[in-house]
Amino acid sequence: MFPNKLQNLIKEIHKLPTIGTKTAEKIALYLLNQNQEEKSELIKSINELKDIKLCKACFNFCEKDYCDICLDKKRDSSVICIVAFPKNIQTIEASSKFNGKYHVLHGVLDTINGISEEDIKLKEFFNRIEKNKDKIKEIILGLSPTIEGEATMIYISKKLKKYDIKITRFARGIQVGLDIDYTDIITLQDAISKRTDI
Repeated sequence: MFPNKLQNLIKEIHKLPTIGTKTAEKIALYLLNQNQEEKSELIKSINELKDIKLCKACFNFCEKDYCDICLDKKRDSSVICIVAFPKNIQTIEASSKFNGKYHVLHGVLDTINGISEEDIKLKEFFNRIEKNKDKIKEIILGLSPTIEGEATMIYISKKLKKYDIKITRFARGIQVGLDIDYTDIITLQDAISKRTDI
Protein backbone atom coordinates (compact mmCIF):
# COMPACT_ATOMS: atom_id res chain seq x y z
CA MET A 1 0.00 0.00 0.00
CA PHE A 2 1.43 3.37 -1.07
CA PRO A 3 1.29 6.41 1.25
CA ASN A 4 -1.74 8.66 0.68
CA LYS A 5 0.21 11.46 -1.04
CA LEU A 6 1.73 9.01 -3.51
CA GLN A 7 -1.69 7.42 -4.12
CA ASN A 8 -3.10 10.88 -4.85
CA LEU A 9 -0.36 11.47 -7.44
CA ILE A 10 -1.07 8.09 -9.06
CA LYS A 11 -4.78 8.95 -9.18
CA GLU A 12 -4.09 12.32 -10.89
CA ILE A 13 -1.70 10.78 -13.44
CA HIS A 14 -4.26 8.04 -14.14
CA LYS A 15 -6.70 10.77 -15.29
CA LEU A 16 -4.44 11.53 -18.27
CA PRO A 17 -5.50 10.05 -21.63
CA THR A 18 -4.33 6.48 -22.34
CA ILE A 19 -2.64 6.17 -18.92
CA GLY A 20 -3.64 2.99 -17.10
CA THR A 21 -3.13 2.27 -13.41
CA LYS A 22 0.19 0.43 -13.83
CA THR A 23 1.61 3.17 -16.07
CA ALA A 24 0.42 5.82 -13.60
CA GLU A 25 2.24 3.98 -10.83
CA LYS A 26 5.45 3.79 -12.90
CA ILE A 27 5.33 7.52 -13.67
CA ALA A 28 4.60 8.43 -10.04
CA LEU A 29 7.48 6.26 -8.78
CA TYR A 30 9.77 7.74 -11.43
CA LEU A 31 8.86 11.26 -10.29
CA LEU A 32 9.35 10.27 -6.66
CA ASN A 33 12.93 9.24 -7.44
CA GLN A 34 13.83 12.46 -9.31
CA ASN A 35 15.83 15.13 -7.53
CA GLN A 36 14.05 18.26 -6.32
CA GLU A 37 15.39 20.41 -9.17
CA GLU A 38 13.88 18.10 -11.82
CA LYS A 39 10.56 17.98 -9.95
CA SER A 40 10.55 21.78 -9.70
CA GLU A 41 11.09 22.12 -13.47
CA LEU A 42 8.11 19.85 -14.14
CA ILE A 43 5.92 21.77 -11.68
CA LYS A 44 7.03 25.07 -13.25
CA SER A 45 6.14 23.81 -16.75
CA ILE A 46 2.70 22.68 -15.60
CA ASN A 47 2.06 26.01 -13.84
CA GLU A 48 3.10 27.94 -16.96
CA LEU A 49 0.24 26.33 -18.90
CA LYS A 50 -1.95 29.11 -17.51
CA ASP A 51 -0.15 31.49 -19.92
CA ILE A 52 -1.31 29.53 -22.98
CA LYS A 53 -4.25 31.09 -24.83
CA LEU A 54 -5.94 30.85 -28.22
CA CYS A 55 -4.76 32.89 -31.20
CA LYS A 56 -7.29 35.63 -32.00
CA ALA A 57 -7.13 34.81 -35.72
CA CYS A 58 -6.84 31.02 -36.09
CA PHE A 59 -7.45 29.65 -32.55
CA ASN A 60 -4.13 27.79 -32.40
CA PHE A 61 -2.38 27.66 -29.02
CA CYS A 62 -0.08 30.62 -28.37
CA GLU A 63 1.40 32.81 -25.63
CA LYS A 64 0.60 36.18 -27.24
CA ASP A 65 -2.55 37.49 -28.94
CA TYR A 66 -1.55 35.84 -32.23
CA CYS A 67 0.37 32.65 -32.97
CA ASP A 68 3.71 32.61 -34.81
CA ILE A 69 2.11 31.20 -37.97
CA CYS A 70 -0.46 34.01 -38.19
CA LEU A 71 2.29 36.58 -37.57
CA ASP A 72 4.61 35.09 -40.24
CA LYS A 73 4.38 37.42 -43.26
CA LYS A 74 6.20 34.87 -45.45
CA ARG A 75 3.23 32.50 -45.25
CA ASP A 76 0.46 32.62 -47.85
CA SER A 77 -2.59 34.29 -46.26
CA SER A 78 -4.74 33.46 -49.30
CA VAL A 79 -4.75 29.73 -48.42
CA ILE A 80 -6.36 28.53 -45.18
CA CYS A 81 -6.27 24.95 -43.96
CA ILE A 82 -9.05 23.98 -41.54
CA VAL A 83 -8.01 21.47 -38.88
CA ALA A 84 -9.88 19.96 -35.95
CA PHE A 85 -7.25 20.42 -33.22
CA PRO A 86 -4.02 22.37 -32.65
CA LYS A 87 -2.04 19.10 -32.65
CA ASN A 88 -3.06 18.63 -36.32
CA ILE A 89 -1.03 21.74 -37.19
CA GLN A 90 2.11 20.09 -35.80
CA THR A 91 1.52 17.07 -38.04
CA ILE A 92 0.97 19.14 -41.18
CA GLU A 93 3.93 21.42 -40.42
CA ALA A 94 6.18 18.35 -40.09
CA SER A 95 5.47 17.59 -43.76
CA SER A 96 7.04 20.94 -44.83
CA LYS A 97 4.57 20.96 -47.75
CA PHE A 98 2.14 23.64 -46.57
CA ASN A 99 2.92 27.35 -46.40
CA GLY A 100 -0.52 28.86 -45.81
CA LYS A 101 -2.42 29.77 -42.67
CA TYR A 102 -4.72 27.67 -40.47
CA HIS A 103 -8.06 27.74 -38.72
CA VAL A 104 -8.52 25.41 -35.74
CA LEU A 105 -12.10 24.27 -35.05
CA HIS A 106 -11.37 22.59 -31.68
CA GLY A 107 -13.55 19.64 -32.66
CA VAL A 108 -15.86 18.48 -35.42
CA LEU A 109 -19.62 18.37 -35.81
CA ASP A 110 -21.03 15.34 -34.00
CA THR A 111 -24.82 15.25 -33.71
CA ILE A 112 -24.82 11.98 -31.73
CA ASN A 113 -22.76 13.59 -28.96
CA GLY A 114 -24.50 16.95 -29.28
CA ILE A 115 -21.57 18.90 -30.78
CA SER A 116 -22.98 21.63 -33.02
CA GLU A 117 -21.63 24.68 -34.83
CA GLU A 118 -21.86 26.69 -31.59
CA ASP A 119 -19.60 24.23 -29.75
CA ILE A 120 -16.64 24.58 -32.11
CA LYS A 121 -15.00 27.51 -33.89
CA LEU A 122 -17.15 27.33 -37.05
CA LYS A 123 -18.94 30.67 -36.65
CA GLU A 124 -15.57 32.33 -36.16
CA PHE A 125 -14.33 30.63 -39.34
CA PHE A 126 -17.28 31.82 -41.43
CA ASN A 127 -16.87 35.35 -40.03
CA ARG A 128 -13.18 35.22 -40.96
CA ILE A 129 -14.03 34.17 -44.52
CA GLU A 130 -16.70 36.86 -44.89
CA LYS A 131 -14.26 39.58 -43.76
CA ASN A 132 -11.49 38.34 -46.08
CA LYS A 133 -13.49 36.90 -49.00
CA ASP A 134 -11.62 39.02 -51.58
CA LYS A 135 -8.21 37.91 -50.29
CA ILE A 136 -8.75 34.17 -49.80
CA LYS A 137 -8.17 31.95 -52.85
CA GLU A 138 -8.34 28.45 -51.35
CA ILE A 139 -9.75 26.63 -48.33
CA ILE A 140 -8.22 23.22 -47.58
CA LEU A 141 -10.45 20.91 -45.54
CA GLY A 142 -7.73 19.22 -43.49
CA LEU A 143 -10.00 17.12 -41.29
CA SER A 144 -9.66 13.40 -40.66
CA PRO A 145 -11.92 11.29 -42.91
CA THR A 146 -14.02 9.93 -40.03
CA ILE A 147 -17.83 10.01 -40.24
CA GLU A 148 -17.84 13.19 -38.14
CA GLY A 149 -14.95 14.72 -40.10
CA GLU A 150 -16.69 13.98 -43.41
CA ALA A 151 -19.95 15.48 -42.14
CA THR A 152 -18.10 18.62 -41.04
CA MET A 153 -16.35 18.94 -44.42
CA ILE A 154 -19.67 18.59 -46.29
CA TYR A 155 -21.29 21.21 -44.04
CA ILE A 156 -18.40 23.67 -44.53
CA SER A 157 -18.21 23.17 -48.30
CA LYS A 158 -21.97 23.80 -48.67
CA LYS A 159 -21.73 27.02 -46.64
CA LEU A 160 -18.78 28.23 -48.75
CA LYS A 161 -20.47 27.70 -52.13
CA LYS A 162 -21.60 31.33 -52.25
CA TYR A 163 -17.97 32.50 -52.36
CA ASP A 164 -15.62 32.41 -55.32
CA ILE A 165 -13.09 30.37 -53.35
CA LYS A 166 -11.49 27.05 -54.32
CA ILE A 167 -12.30 24.30 -51.80
CA THR A 168 -9.99 21.28 -51.60
CA ARG A 169 -9.25 18.37 -49.30
CA PHE A 170 -6.24 16.15 -48.77
CA ALA A 171 -5.87 13.29 -51.25
CA ARG A 172 -6.65 9.89 -49.75
CA GLY A 173 -5.80 6.30 -50.46
CA ILE A 174 -4.46 3.07 -49.01
CA GLN A 175 -1.32 3.68 -47.01
CA VAL A 176 1.87 2.30 -48.53
CA GLY A 177 2.94 -0.88 -46.71
CA LEU A 178 -0.45 -1.39 -45.08
CA ASP A 179 -2.22 -4.72 -45.58
CA ILE A 180 -5.54 -4.14 -47.36
CA ASP A 181 -7.29 -6.17 -44.64
CA TYR A 182 -6.37 -3.48 -42.10
CA THR A 183 -7.59 -0.56 -44.21
CA ASP A 184 -10.66 1.22 -42.87
CA ILE A 185 -13.79 1.12 -45.01
CA ILE A 186 -13.85 4.86 -45.83
CA THR A 187 -10.26 4.80 -47.11
CA LEU A 188 -10.93 1.62 -49.09
CA GLN A 189 -14.10 3.03 -50.67
CA ASP A 190 -12.26 6.19 -51.64
CA ALA A 191 -9.31 4.23 -53.04
CA ILE A 192 -11.63 2.10 -55.19
CA SER A 193 -13.70 5.03 -56.50
CA LYS A 194 -10.59 7.10 -57.30
CA ARG A 195 -8.53 4.28 -58.78
CA THR A 196 -6.04 5.24 -61.51
CA ASP A 197 -4.52 3.60 -64.60
CA ILE A 198 -1.15 1.88 -64.31
